[in-house]
Amino acid sequence: MNERDARAILFNAIEGGHPFWSREIFSLGAVRCYEKILNGQYDPIKHEKLINRVLTTSSDQVQSAIEKVGADFISPGDAMWPVNLDDLMLPPIALIGKGELAVLSQPSLAIVGTRNPTNYGARISGDFAAGFVDREWAIVSGGAYGIDSYAHKGALIAEGCTIAVIASGIDINYPASNARLFSEMCESGAIITEVMPGQPALPSRFLTRNRLIAALSQATLVVEAAFRSGSLRTARDAAELLRPVMAIPGPINSPTSEGCHRLIGERIAELVTSVADAVDFIGANR
Repeated sequence: MNERDARAILFNAIEGGHPFWSREIFSLGAVRCYEKILNGQYDPIKHEKLINRVLTTSSDQVQSAIEKVGADFISPGDAMWPVNLDDLMLPPIALIGKGELAVLSQPSLAIVGTRNPTNYGARISGDFAAGFVDREWAIVSGGAYGIDSYAHKGALIAEGCTIAVIASGIDINYPASNARLFSEMCESGAIITEVMPGQPALPSRFLTRNRLIAALSQATLVVEAAFRSGSLRTARDAAELLRPVMAIPGPINSPTSEGCHRLIGERIAELVTSVADAVDFIGANR
């Protein structure tokens, strides 16, 4: 049993971002964790489901399931592994990716925001994506409706690369109406996830994947977000990693800008109004 095979088996059995198991694998290594499971060194009642899954799964089965949907298994130490993710307190056990995976190591900007943007937010999202693509940066987002989609489309229209970090299996187009967008993204960019094929996009998985968006990128831009928004979680994750965080201001009475104003007011995000502002701020934080 080598480290990569052990990670494949554990990846299949453990939910991404699990506090205990992420730390256990990070500190001991996947092989040692796998051996401890085999030797009954973890609570057999508390971890019964996980233990049974590990004992009845082989690395070949996991790899076969991933290859069947035309994707790749990416593990720490692989050439395509994005080392930025190693900065996380709860790093992923592994990833599943599809597309041009070399883009995962390219300088990138995360653009996140509401699923219900105004025309202003939609335009700003696309403009900033195109502006950074012109500087040979990739654009990272979550593949969802709204700001995410406009950021991905802006990058593609500018003939650049974009990466979607999704909360479902790599074979599930969520949302379904973005199926064509996902296909276009894979031609020059990539889609990645930390859940197995066939797994649905559960609400909890959106929160855990947000940390991947923040860690994968050199900086994060929040375009429009409500006062309580998953995008604010991404921004806070980025700030905890000491990555530059920026926010676009909006009308003071706009609900879709309340989250951005909150980040700016709490000094978590820098107010930016142009691509040039963003480039200058990121440069000052390097």
